[in-house]
Amino acid sequence: MTFRTLDSRPATVSGGENLTAQWTLRATAGPIDAAVSGRDVPASVPGAVQLDLQNAGLIGDPYDGDNEKVQEWIGYCDWQYRARFTWTDTGDSRHDLVADGLDTAATITLNGTEVARTQNQHRSYRFDIASLLIDGENELVVDFRSPIEFAREQEKLLGARPTVMHHPFNAVRTMACTFGWDWGIDVSTCGIWKSIGIESWSGVRVAGVRPLVSVTDIDGTRGTGTLDAHVDLEWADAAGSTDVVVAVAGATASASLEPGQPQAHVTVDAGTVDLWFPRTHGAQPRYDVTVTCGDAEWSAPVGFRRVEIDTAPDAHGSPFTISVNEQQVYVRGANWIPADTFVARVTPQMYQEGVRDAVDAGMNLLRVWGGGIYEQDAFYEACSAAGILVWQDFLFACGAYSEEDPLRGEVEAEARENVARISRHASITLWNGCNENIWGWLEWGWRTELGDRTWGEGYYTDLLPGIVAELDPTTPYSPASPFSFSRWAHPNDERFGTMHIWTVWNDLDYTAYRDYAPRFASEFGFQGPPAWSTLTSAVHDEPLDPNGAQMLVHQKADQGNAKLERGLRDHLPAWRDIDEWHWATQLNQAHAIRFGIEHFRSLYPLNTGSIVWQLNDTWPVISWAAVDHAGIRKPVWHALAAVYSDRLLTVQPREDARSSEMRPTLVAHNDSAERWSARVEIARRLVNGEPRATQVLDLDVEPRGHAEISLDDDVTAVTDAAREYLSVDAATGETAFWFFAPDRDLALSRTALTITSERRERDVHVTVTASSLVKDIVLQADRIAPGARVDSGLITLQAGQSHTFVVSGTADVGGGAFCGFPVICSVNDLVAR
Repeated sequence: MTFRTLDSRPATVSGGENLTAQWTLRATAGPIDAAVSGRDVPASVPGAVQLDLQNAGLIGDPYDGDNEKVQEWIGYCDWQYRARFTWTDTGDSRHDLVADGLDTAATITLNGTEVARTQNQHRSYRFDIASLLIDGENELVVDFRSPIEFAREQEKLLGARPTVMHHPFNAVRTMACTFGWDWGIDVSTCGIWKSIGIESWSGVRVAGVRPLVSVTDIDGTRGTGTLDAHVDLEWADAAGSTDVVVAVAGATASASLEPGQPQAHVTVDAGTVDLWFPRTHGAQPRYDVTVTCGDAEWSAPVGFRRVEIDTAPDAHGSPFTISVNEQQVYVRGANWIPADTFVARVTPQMYQEGVRDAVDAGMNLLRVWGGGIYEQDAFYEACSAAGILVWQDFLFACGAYSEEDPLRGEVEAEARENVARISRHASITLWNGCNENIWGWLEWGWRTELGDRTWGEGYYTDLLPGIVAELDPTTPYSPASPFSFSRWAHPNDERFGTMHIWTVWNDLDYTAYRDYAPRFASEFGFQGPPAWSTLTSAVHDEPLDPNGAQMLVHQKADQGNAKLERGLRDHLPAWRDIDEWHWATQLNQAHAIRFGIEHFRSLYPLNTGSIVWQLNDTWPVISWAAVDHAGIRKPVWHALAAVYSDRLLTVQPREDARSSEMRPTLVAHNDSAERWSARVEIARRLVNGEPRATQVLDLDVEPRGHAEISLDDDVTAVTDAAREYLSVDAATGETAFWFFAPDRDLALSRTALTITSERRERDVHVTVTASSLVKDIVLQADRIAPGARVDSGLITLQAGQSHTFVVSGTADVGGGAFCGFPVICSVNDLVAR
C-alpha cells in the first residue's frame, strides 16, 4: 500500500509520499470582495478560506478588532480549491482518493469528471478514482458551497427549527460554533480541513479496527484482560484465503478469511494485565495491539479498564457516579471546546498543552462539548497517556434537529465512523447524546414552535444508543446533559443525574451556588477577560473601555459586560480605570468558581463531581475559559488548581444543631487513596496577624472520604468583621480561609506587600512578603512580556509570610519591572482606598 498525500504541507503518514500538489483558491459566487474577485489565491491544505486569504494579504487577522463584521461576506460566498499534480501508476489494483475532512458542502471533480458530493464535516470519504487518473498531470477541483447559504437551503428543505444562534447550524452537519456562539466568533468557515491524498493498494486492506477491551477478576491494579478485535476489511481483487492475526500483551489469536469477507472478529485472551486508571486513581499502562492481514497491518495502543456509571435510584434521587475498575471516581473536570475556531490549524502540540493545563489543575476528566467537533486522535491519545477521562458528546447542541433525510443519513454515518474510530482510546468514558436539547425541548418554548415535528429525540433515545451498543458496548451512554435518568423527572433537577447551573452568571450572584445541591454538576461557569496581552492583541479601542466597540466584538455573551458588572457589585468596589476593571473581573471569575466547587465538594458523597465551563478558548475573547486563546492561565485556572487538589479543606456554613443557626464549619474532602491524618490549627486573627482565638484538632479522614468538624464558639465569635478572619492550616500543607465580610468591606492595606526580584539564569524569581493580610496575589507576567509565564497564582499571605513566583520567558526584562500593580495584583489593590 502506498499513500501519496495531496496536502500542501509535507506528508505526515508513515511511509507516505508527497505529490507536491499546488493548490489555489478562488471565490466563484456570492458577494465577493473586490480585492478577491477574479483572483487565484495560493492555498494551504489542510486549511480554511480565511487563513488563505489572510496569508495572501487580502484580509487581516479574522480575530483582530472588528474584522468579524468586515469579513462576514466570506461565509456567503462559494469557493473553489484547485490542484494540479503529477501521478504515475504504481501497478496496484485500486487507487482511492481519501479525504479525511471536508468543510462542508463539497463537489469533488477529477480531470473534469465529478467524483462525488459531500455534506458532512464530521466524516471522512474514500472514492475509487482508478478510472479517472492519468499518467502525468492531473487536476483535482473541490467546490465548496457557501456555508451560510447551504445551511439556509437545508433549513428550507427540512423545515426551520429552533436554535440559540442566528444561523441555522442545526440543519447541517458542520461545527456548530463556527457560526458563532456566546463565546465564539462567527466566521462560517469552509475548506479542506484535514489531509487529502491518494492511496494505492492491492489484495486486502484493513479498513478499520475496533479493539474493544473487557476486564474480569479485578484485584487492585491488575485484572484478567480480553480483547475483542472487530476488523473491517476491503478487497481489491480475488486474492486467496488469508489469516487475520491479532497480538496484544504477548498473546496472539487469529481467524481464517475467505476472499471478499468484509469483517473478522478475533478474541485474544490477554491473561493478567495491568489496568489503566484515571490519573487520580492509578497509572496508565497501555499495550500495543497489532493486526495483520496479508501485507496489511494496523497498530495502536489500548488500555484495559472497565467503566461503569451508577444512576440507580437512591434515597436522594439518582446519582451520577463514574467508576473505573470498580473504583468510584470523584470527577474534577472541565468542558473542552475546539482549540481554535479554524480547526485545520490545531496541532498535536496544542492538544498536549491543553491536556497539560488540565493535569496541572488537578483534573481527571474533559468533556468534549457537542457544539464542536469529534477531536483528532491526537487529543484522545494525549488524554489516555495522561490519565484524563473523556466524556464525548455527540455533536448536537442547543437546537432542535430534524430526524428526516438527508440529515438523518449523515447523522448515522458520522456517528458510526466516529464511535468506531474513537472507541479504542482508553480515556473514553461516556458517550453523551446531546447538549441541553432535551432540556430545551421541555422548557425553552420549543414544543409550541415544533408541534408534532421531530426535534432529535429519536437520535438521543434510539439511534445513538443503538450505535454505541453495537460498536462500543464497553462504554456507557447518556441521552443528554443535563439528564435525570428518570422518566418523570425534569432533565435539570438537581436531585437526579447531571445538572447545568446557569442561573448563576445569568441572573444570580455566585453565592447562590450554595442554594444548589447537584448530584453532579456537568456545566456551570462565570466569565472573565483573557490575559491583558491577549486582550490588547485583538482589541484596540482608544481609550480601552469595557464598552468600547471592539471590546464588545470580543464579548459574545448576552449582556455579558453588564453581568460582569453586576457580579462585582456585592464583592468588590467600583473600578476606577481599565486596569482595575480587568483585574477585578478576572478576580471575581476566580472567586466565583472557587466558591462553587468548594461548595460542591463539601457535599460529597451526595455530589460526585463537577465539570466547569470551560477549560479553553477558540479565539481571544471575554469568556468562561480558565486558559485563554494564547495559552495563558487566567487567575481562575489557579483557583481550579487549588479546589481540584486531592485534599481539600474548606469552611462552609452548616446548621448548628443547638441553635439552628448557620455557622462556619470545617469540611475536609480527601479524594486520595491514602488516609489523611494531620494536626490542624484554626485561628481567628486580625489582618495584622494577631491571633484572637485558636483551636487545634487532629484530622483523620479515610481514603476517598469526607469529614465535617464543628469549630469552637470562641473561634467563630467575630467582633470586628472587617478586620478579622479565620485561617486553617494543616500540618500536611493544606490551608483554608473564612472571611466574615465581603472583600469590599475588608480593612486591607495597599502597602502591605514588599517585593524583591532576582534573575536566576533564564528565570526571574519574584518574592513577595506581607506585613499584614494580602489576599489573592497574582503576578500578571504577560504585562511584562506576552510570552512570559508564571508558575503560581492566587496566593494569600498572612502577616510575616512570603511567596516566590518563578517567571519564565523574560530573558530581556530586568527585575525592576515587577514593581507592583497592575503587574502584581491582589484584592488589597482594589479595596484599600
